[in-house]
Amino acid sequence: MWRALASNMLTILVVGLFLMGGLILWGQSQYKSDGPLETAICLRVESGSNMTRVSRELEDQGAVSSATLFRMAADYTDKSQQLKAGSFLVREGASMEQIIDDITKSGASTCGTEIEYRIGVTRTQARVRELDPATLDFVDIAEFEVGTDDTPDVYGQKRNEADTRYRISLAEGVTSWQVVEALKSADFLGGEVAEIPAEGMLAPDSYEVSSGDDRNAVLNDMQEKQQLRINAVWEARQDGLPLENPEEMLILASIIEKETGVPEERGQVASVFVNRLNQGMKLQTDPTVIYGVTKGRGALGRGLRRSELNRPTPWNTYQIDGLPPTPIANPGLASLEAAVAPDNTDFVFFVADGTGGHAFAETLQEHNRNVAKWREIEAERNSGN
Repeated sequence: MWRALASNMLTILVVGLFLMGGLILWGQSQYKSDGPLETAICLRVESGSNMTRVSRELEDQGAVSSATLFRMAADYTDKSQQLKAGSFLVREGASMEQIIDDITKSGASTCGTEIEYRIGVTRTQARVRELDPATLDFVDIAEFEVGTDDTPDVYGQKRNEADTRYRISLAEGVTSWQVVEALKSADFLGGEVAEIPAEGMLAPDSYEVSSGDDRNAVLNDMQEKQQLRINAVWEARQDGLPLENPEEMLILASIIEKETGVPEERGQVASVFVNRLNQGMKLQTDPTVIYGVTKGRGALGRGLRRSELNRPTPWNTYQIDGLPPTPIANPGLASLEAAVAPDNTDFVFFVADGTGGHAFAETLQEHNRNVAKWREIEAERNSGN
């Protein structure tokens, strides 16, 4: 009798172990396999929340098949206590493993609200936008010019949310003074800027920052990126350029940046200045004269006066030979590349053509004709005002 009972108990134990093993394998499969979510969602985890609450929300939104299994998986992997507050993008078909990793890893939000500061040549704008999980595109909620009285209420609301992300976008051609002044107005940053970085040494680009970041740290990131670009571009330069060092390349690139906003023209504009330098001609470019007047502290806001063109300054390329002593703005990567790889042309003149671009010329006679056409266009525009 005891043998039969022992045999039955052993059988039950074996079957139980077999079923438990199967259950574990099934659970592992559910944990690692694609989830049921058909359209991406933005999961917001409030500060002080817990894995139980999050698992229920995921089940309610169709991101996981079982809140209980999700919570058990988080416990089993020792990640239940690592839950981070923030807004997290849960992609369609995301597995439980992927979701748990995303909400316990770094705490950096991957969706939700972003406030972007766009530092431009004439103004700084801020915009509040939300990421649409379905399209992964940002949708603007509000946009305003920094430093005005028209700051929308939604900006203050989103500034007070812990999971709001921040981005600084730096346009090509802004001056270092403009960047510093804009960063001073960014109320989500901290720290006092002790010194304005050298002109030309801030890389125009987009920088993700966090609330409370030090302004000096942001400027350091911009300088490090620009230095890396300068080093790489200088190494790849053409032979025979009239540039002695990377500093001269940076100066020329800044002039190219300020002379044209048409990407396709950068190589031609660069060729004009390289040809002039090779021939010993003065550069005669208005943006350098303007920099001599403003010292980079904002836009001139008007045309140059004849007295300013005639007044000698270190940056007045109508009066000095060669390059000015410093860059006149922060050039982007494309202008740096144009400075060391100009188009192969014989152009030594250019003037606006009325379309936003320029007309280029090899001879003074041809240039004078282009100037006459431009003056006709200007006269027609002025008569229409």
